[in-house]
Amino acid sequence: MTKRKFLAVVMAVAVMCTVITGCKNGNDNNLAKLTVSEVTHSVFYAPMYVAMHNGYFREKGLEINLVNAGGADKVMTALLTDGADIGFAGPEAVIYVCAQGKEDYPRVFAQLTQCDGSFLVGRQPEEDFDWQNLRGSTILPGRKGGIPYMTLMYCLNNNGMEVGKDVFFDDSIRFNAMTGAFVSGTGDYVTVFEPGATDLEMQGKGYILASIGEEGGRVPYTTYFANEDFIENYPVIVQRFTDAIYKGQQFVAENTARTVAEIIAPSFPDTDMESMTKVIQRYKDIGAYSENGIMTEEDFNRLCDILENAGELSAAVEFEAIVDNSFARKSRQQ
Repeated sequence: MTKRKFLAVVMAVAVMCTVITGCKNGNDNNLAKLTVSEVTHSVFYAPMYVAMHNGYFREKGLEINLVNAGGADKVMTALLTDGADIGFAGPEAVIYVCAQGKEDYPRVFAQLTQCDGSFLVGRQPEEDFDWQNLRGSTILPGRKGGIPYMTLMYCLNNNGMEVGKDVFFDDSIRFNAMTGAFVSGTGDYVTVFEPGATDLEMQGKGYILASIGEEGGRVPYTTYFANEDFIENYPVIVQRFTDAIYKGQQFVAENTARTVAEIIAPSFPDTDMESMTKVIQRYKDIGAYSENGIMTEEDFNRLCDILENAGELSAAVEFEAIVDNSFARKSRQQ
């Protein structure tokens, strides 16, 4: 999806947006209500669910209403139409809006994950998997213009393969339907987030072959952002939210995968404890979780390289124009 099409989708969905933003002034329990629009629901976001189930948000005087938007474009729609207070998705959503010249565009104030969280799943086990094995195959990569799609393309290009020539993408299937389509026989490979990838493997319907994040390198993959006026009007609330996320990040960093799995289990009632533990350990092993919420300029520039490589970013976007690390830095100092 090009930047122009991305913004067109944002405006089209805005017409249908019915989520009402939470009240920032608190309720009878003196808790400020925040509506957070998440790009999808995944164990990949364990630190946030830890913050919810360990009561870190409530400790900070916040009540979180988490809404699964089902895509970064829909997250941005919710934010721009006041259907959400905080967006949770890849920062590319903010970059696209900024690159179009919108003056009051959102700002990223915290980072949760620092690499692609998807895994390449094939139909057969390949003990000595090599990226060259993908030549001539068809992969289900996700939405064109999305970071999973572009990071996979980046990995393939770095391994000397060109999409449309050496390997083929079938991006006609929406993100939430890719696993089902793969199981039904579409494509040779698919990229899947956890716990979906492990579930496929345990059911014998697919085999995890490679980590896209490990191959693609560190990038600011999933972040929190809010409209500029929200950050200016409610800096204390943004700080409290960031503090709660930071506590969740520290908990994940300092505890075993099993302990983290036990805490976040209520958010994933259909995933058994063994699978959950395995998934979290896999993410810990590849360094997927940011431990302090701070985005580095080096990682931001790598993300821009990925966007440019995919033909989705033609104009340079400055790090300082997108990112405000002041809240994450203050959280770390407390």
